[in-house]
Amino acid sequence: MAYGNLSRASLGAGAALNGAIPFPADNPWNTDISGADVDPASDRLIASIGADKGLYRDFGSGLWEGAPIGIPYQVVSGQQARLAIEYQAYGDESDPGPFPIPLDAPVEGAPGQNGDRHVLVIDRDNQRLYELGRAFARGDRWAADVGAAFHLDNNHVRPTAKPGWTSADAAGLPIFPGLVRYDEASQGAGGIRHALRFTAARTRRAFVHPATHYASSNTDANLPPMGMRVRLKTAYAIPASFSPEAQAILAALKTYGMFLADNGSDWFLSGAPDARWNNDRLRAELASVKGRDLEVVKMVGLVTQV
Repeated sequence: MAYGNLSRASLGAGAALNGAIPFPADNPWNTDISGADVDPASDRLIASIGADKGLYRDFGSGLWEGAPIGIPYQVVSGQQARLAIEYQAYGDESDPGPFPIPLDAPVEGAPGQNGDRHVLVIDRDNQRLYELGRAFARGDRWAADVGAAFHLDNNHVRPTAKPGWTSADAAGLPIFPGLVRYDEASQGAGGIRHALRFTAARTRRAFVHPATHYASSNTDANLPPMGMRVRLKTAYAIPASFSPEAQAILAALKTYGMFLADNGSDWFLSGAPDARWNNDRLRAELASVKGRDLEVVKMVGLVTQV
């Protein structure tokens, strides 16, 4: 393992990181929270998302409505040319370009389709992660609603950000570190050594570290805030019959948990597309894990106003 040093990563779209893990070992994304206290409101918060709803893999192999299933990414070298970014919506909460994002970098969703259109690029030599939201390649530059640059080699992950700022993710978090990737999941239990990312349909006008932004006007305390961390209960026995990929995901949820990062479908786990995913098997295995098998890690420092 190499925490906070991506230099060993391969190059290209969907490239393997070869054991490299974004951010230092003591970063919130990488810390073991299996023994942390349970939040007093855990039962209510889980119920608001769905105690009887199962986990769902929001990634896979093949195409769905003409697009790869999941959020793609690309690894580039430090020699990658930097292009200007024209912001269309949240320029005042974005990091200024230029960013080393190739014009042919993979974009989430089908060509020409609206939606989140995330673009994620890792500069492995300079230890930086660049993320755009609703991005379109236009001429010799990118147009995007929002963009953020993250430092992968230290815990001051986005030095320019202020409390209340968004990113390409609604919670103000980086997207890439929380993706389920085949190169890690295929190793089985223990292969994923970081927290994951999930969505919920209804969220609160609040956030908790490491999130920096909320995306709701609802102040109901029974709804989850952005940045809320959920883990798989210790008592849940991961079936030995499950695929190595499902075992890896569930083991990671026990050890590192998953952060609420965006508004979306309940209990949807984010991941990167890969031709090697077994969609049907993984969908069935994860669906058997219900909200009642999860619990909220105790939250400290809830922010409701910025």
